[in-house]
Amino acid sequence: MPRGAFRDTGADDAAGLTTLRIGGSLTALITPFVEGGSRVDERAFADLVAWQIAEGTQGLVVAGTTGEAPTLAEAERTRLLHIAVEVAAGRVPIVAGSGTNCTRSSIALTRAAKAAGADTALIVTPYYNKPTQEGLYQHCAAISRGVDLPVLLYTVPSRTGVDFAPATLARLAAIPGIIGIKDATGDLGRPGITAGAAGSAFLQLSGHDATAAAFNLAGGRGCISVVANVAPRLCAELQGACRIGDYRRAMVLQARLNPLIAALERETNPGPVKLALSLMRSDIAPDLRLPLVVPRPETAVALAEALASLQETGDGAPAVHDEAQSYAA
Repeated sequence: MPRGAFRDTGADDAAGLTTLRIGGSLTALITPFVEGGSRVDERAFADLVAWQIAEGTQGLVVAGTTGEAPTLAEAERTRLLHIAVEVAAGRVPIVAGSGTNCTRSSIALTRAAKAAGADTALIVTPYYNKPTQEGLYQHCAAISRGVDLPVLLYTVPSRTGVDFAPATLARLAAIPGIIGIKDATGDLGRPGITAGAAGSAFLQLSGHDATAAAFNLAGGRGCISVVANVAPRLCAELQGACRIGDYRRAMVLQARLNPLIAALERETNPGPVKLALSLMRSDIAPDLRLPLVVPRPETAVALAEALASLQETGDGAPAVHDEAQSYAA
């Protein structure tokens, strides 16, 4: 399978080549912990990366929101990237979550990501300090100009409280190293607005699982997905259907995934998706780091039922072990 599901021709600069590779189904990976979250389970993480690639995932995001980046030490982030790069061995692009609400820290993390072998940096809008549009521009521009690594912007205003205005995206898209955006708003009017401001070559990836297929129909070229942790093959099939223009098939797959997506949204991400993976894989524990906590028992029941229901609908559904089946009974 190619490194990216949505390809074009003509670009020969480093950022352009990365744009060509990135697309389709990218998984926003969880970070497995052991001992109540005291340390990263490196073996489980390496096995998760290998399984994701074997299931058809076309890109991996390491140390993002789903990977619990706010509670990872810099050394842990770097180690996770080294593992992902080593296991992937060039088969899929590795995207590093290296954005913070401090520009200097973001530049340092992005430099470390480049040194670890990451293909692209994912830079979220600064949270809590809520910069103006000029501040957003200067923050992202400084990171891109400070590190020779392609940058994907990331907007998730439900978590950060700020968003890019179209005019700001137009300015940022003019910087050669800034190649696109992960849009987690769920607003299906955004792809057209963003393309109008930043140009059709500006890569747009969804960050909202429930509207992944519709986002592509509106002009997107893939999804950085939470549910792909659990159902990577189905997510890859959905994106593959979009790539060839078979949106009827894509919508069927979206409908199959949506009950599981709804169950994953019952509590704060990544608690539910970690719990779901623990119901599927004996090597993944549901442990999180405070202030996040393991989801409530009723969420476990909802997840087990959604997984069991998905199993009944056909090929590509994730397998679950006996504990999940007992929850769903």
